[in-house]
Amino acid sequence: MKVGFIGLGIMGAPQARNLLRAGFELTVATRTPGKAEKFATDNSSLGKVTAVQTAAEVAAGSEIIITMVTDSPDVVAVCRGDQGIFATAKPGSIVIDMSTISPEVTRELAEEAKAKGCLWLDAPVSGGEKGAIEGTLTIMVGGETEALERSRPVLEAMGKRITHFGAAGNGQSAKLCNQIMTAVNLLSVCEALTFGAKAGLDLATLHQALTGGAANSWSLEVLGKKMIERDFKPAFMVKLQQKDLRLVLGAASSNHTVLPAAALAHQLLAAVEAEGRGDDGTQSLIRIFEQLAGLK
Repeated sequence: MKVGFIGLGIMGAPQARNLLRAGFELTVATRTPGKAEKFATDNSSLGKVTAVQTAAEVAAGSEIIITMVTDSPDVVAVCRGDQGIFATAKPGSIVIDMSTISPEVTRELAEEAKAKGCLWLDAPVSGGEKGAIEGTLTIMVGGETEALERSRPVLEAMGKRITHFGAAGNGQSAKLCNQIMTAVNLLSVCEALTFGAKAGLDLATLHQALTGGAANSWSLEVLGKKMIERDFKPAFMVKLQQKDLRLVLGAASSNHTVLPAAALAHQLLAAVEAEGRGDDGTQSLIRIFEQLAGLK
């Protein structure tokens, strides 16, 4: 099966490598000049991979076309226009958007794909860079069952839990539920560690204790450890979490859903951005709590 992959960033590059390891023939493109060519050169030992310049070239030679880019306008840009996926995608081909974008925009693009004779899946992921590298991502899927079943071998090369939520756009809504919980869990970890520090506790010992009990979470295990070690390198950048929370709050406003904790997370992360640290990992939020508590 010939697979196209557009977007080779922190998440996309390891996902594409796993597709090569699984035996899929890949055509790749990025919006950053030279990046696709470097990926093809560096990973040629894993399988057949060809770098091209445009999304249209990717679509022309692929049965399944995957996009893994940043935001709704980026997905729109690689789908529409003379150099976009829809310009050359063959009838019956499947477009899988694994980015995290607006459910509303997703539904619009799914209708455009249908008008071109193509199938659309929104399949955003959770599991971070580690999950992308290890091929253990959680994949939340919206779209037609036929498209999912045809694409399942491709998705299984990148993830371990693949859940179908029904119509196009529902995968994105499920991902936004995930982003609400990760943001709110992040707040709880920052509060607990700040409280522990003010109480004079050794934070490494506290982390060891809390990860063994009912308070444990991925945020505590992974991000809490990084906070204690003062490791603010990004696996998931503050600015990307903020993008996702803007999607959450926009959708919540449209359907009159009250999300006070998500809104608070968004505001506090804005303080990190105001310091010019939007490229930090989200664990950098601990610094704002420490400042508010007079610890730094």
